[in-house]
Amino acid sequence: MQVLLVLNFRQRNATRLATILSGVFALILFKDSAKACLILGAALALLLRNPTFVYAFGTTIRRDIVAGYRFVRLNLFIMFMERRQWTIARIFQERAKMHPQKPCFIMDDRSLSFQWVEEYTNKVGAYFKARGLQRGDCVALIMETRPEYVCLWLGLSKIGVVTALINSHLRRETLLHSIHVANAQAIIVSTELTKALEEIYYDMEIKALPVYQYSDDEQRDIDNFNLLNGAIDLSSALQVQPVEDLSASIALCNPKDKLLYVYTSGTTGMPKAAVINNLRYLFMASGIHHMLALKTSDVIYNPLPLYHTAGGILGIGNALVHGCTIAMRKKFSASNFWKDCIKYDCTVAQYIGELCRYLLSTPPKPEDTQHRLRLMYGNGLRPQIWSQFVSRFNIPNIGEVYGSTEGNSNLANMTNQVGAVGFVPLILRSFYPVQIIKCDEETGEPIRNANGYCQRCSPGETGLLIGKVNPRRAATAFNGYADKKSSEKKLLRNAFREGDLFFNSGDMVVGDILGYFYFKDRTGDTFRWRGENVATQEVEAIITNIVGLQDCVVYGVDVPYVEGKAGMAAIVDPDRKVDMQHLSAGVRGSLPAYARPLFIRLMNDIPRTATFKLKKRELVREAFDIHRTIDPIYYLNKDGIYRLLTQEQFEDLLHGKGGL
Repeated sequence: MQVLLVLNFRQRNATRLATILSGVFALILFKDSAKACLILGAALALLLRNPTFVYAFGTTIRRDIVAGYRFVRLNLFIMFMERRQWTIARIFQERAKMHPQKPCFIMDDRSLSFQWVEEYTNKVGAYFKARGLQRGDCVALIMETRPEYVCLWLGLSKIGVVTALINSHLRRETLLHSIHVANAQAIIVSTELTKALEEIYYDMEIKALPVYQYSDDEQRDIDNFNLLNGAIDLSSALQVQPVEDLSASIALCNPKDKLLYVYTSGTTGMPKAAVINNLRYLFMASGIHHMLALKTSDVIYNPLPLYHTAGGILGIGNALVHGCTIAMRKKFSASNFWKDCIKYDCTVAQYIGELCRYLLSTPPKPEDTQHRLRLMYGNGLRPQIWSQFVSRFNIPNIGEVYGSTEGNSNLANMTNQVGAVGFVPLILRSFYPVQIIKCDEETGEPIRNANGYCQRCSPGETGLLIGKVNPRRAATAFNGYADKKSSEKKLLRNAFREGDLFFNSGDMVVGDILGYFYFKDRTGDTFRWRGENVATQEVEAIITNIVGLQDCVVYGVDVPYVEGKAGMAAIVDPDRKVDMQHLSAGVRGSLPAYARPLFIRLMNDIPRTATFKLKKRELVREAFDIHRTIDPIYYLNKDGIYRLLTQEQFEDLLHGKGGL
């Protein structure tokens, strides 16, 4: 809304300027004064009718031309690859031929060339082909970050085998579910995760699957190294496996063949296995490369897990498809982030979720600005810390992108517009596959008109982001999940006309008059209290700043006999240093009454997914029940001060006597 106010303030002067310029250009182009008057008259008519659009168009025309050029290049590249029937494995073959000795992956003190990766993946493909795996089969990969992680699934793809990238943090039921839903015919597990696999051996189907155990040299040097009972020593087998030319097997594969299963984070419910085919992988990796103007010479720092889209596709894909060098780290470390960027001479780095806030909370040190980064790209950089982050760490460009593993609603912010997740050119607003529609902010259900169709939002109006599904184009295809029922739930039919089909992102966004989109919240996270909609992300950002950048998650909880959901905030405060008086004053001064959390819970830690997304399900279930947790819970009293929730107050709330 601030952007709208600023632009409305400026448009009067811009209108006058545009009118004068129209006349000048008309006289330059047409020496005939009659024609010039006609052009000037037409310009005036347009300005009087819609001066805001004219101002916005003039402001964004250069941006849109640059974006259009990059978008055309992206689509021509994908079209070229598709017509050649080249898969990711086939594209990588060409990259390895072009610069065989160039570093492909760097980790710790290891530097692996493109030729080394090509030969190793050929070994992998040949070995598993000899073991009987065929095109369309699936292998579950359970491994921590290392270069061989990519080599294993890339090698399997050379013989058409699909790899399920299992989250290495999963245990028991969620791990079991993830393997089952992919219908895996075999399992590859690294030595450090064999115990997690043993924990689900009570399931006879899992126990019957062949298991291949990978161990690196350091693990094999340990005296107590043990091979999982019944497992095959994959590392030893690959050492003696001869390198074979797999060109014939690669030629049998198709760009639309399944390549990977990448799982959603599972912030609620069990993880879902999203289908990533070769074309989808190509689009995501190339989309980043072309839209953010990456170069083949770039060294990209990737400290993210390789089993998720950000690290495993948006990062690794720039090596496999475009020949960049990727520097990896086993696990993100805020204290080593800039040191690594300097050590590997990185020019680009990735971020995700709360990573930037973790970096910002570290004490200042010389390494903060001694790097050579020209760009950081990712998603989830909060607007509240954006300017502070780029200023402190001297980051020339931020490439905030929007998208999901399975979704087709893709946007990119290539202009450093603070807080924006991307933009849509003004002249394409009604035709672009990505649209914002009106919906119930609490339930996320689209609001349809009298004819039963969805309604587009105007600039400044928060709505649901949806993306048109066109299976013939990589950019707009929806390949769904391994579970067909889950796929159907994400589709929105008959949105603007009979028979059309859109992907429901589940995200609430708002657009401004310049075409920029700003993320607001997830549907389901937004809750209604005292007749108003509360966006959890906005409340989280404010509380986080008040308590000194500590982790905070906000959610709605049910209060008996009261309509709507009351706000509750869980704050990470293991040392109990949060000053409740200061927090109370900050909340009163920053949030309207309806958005102020009724309850505050201080915790030692908040459960997160591997990509730093907060898990709210358990917190919502425990709510403000002082008997279900040992964490202190504070209650917002009528005087505006948070105090410990007493047994008497708790009982009153349960029986509808809390005065709410």
